[in-house]
Amino acid sequence: MNRSAGFRASLCASTLLAALMFSGCHSYHIDSTIENRTGAAIQLLEVDYPSASFGADSLASGADFHYRFQIRGSGQLKISYTAANGQTVQIKGPNLRERQQGKLEIVLDPDGKAEFHPQLTPPA
Repeated sequence: MNRSAGFRASLCASTLLAALMFSGCHSYHIDSTIENRTGAAIQLLEVDYPSASFGADSLASGADFHYRFQIRGSGQLKISYTAANGQTVQIKGPNLRERQQGKLEIVLDPDGKAEFHPQLTPPA
């Protein structure tokens, strides 16, 4: 093989490898932030989403909790935690579905309420 043919073969192989790398599988993730604005520390925070859940043992008043997750399937997001008065709070959130990605901000407000600020594509 002459030098020119070797260069072309090497260039073709490199181009093919780059094309495979950039057209490979895409992993869809949601970066979430849970903000405790209840005015008191909470315990046993759990966020259930389609196919799994995550949480924290405690979250101080005014603190944020960050978690990155991936959705398999579809369904409603649900939050539960134990308030400072010992009562369990349960809140239903937005519906999520597989292949959504982006950011989701959850603000836990006083009186067992929450605000959801999804910035997801494709939209639910």
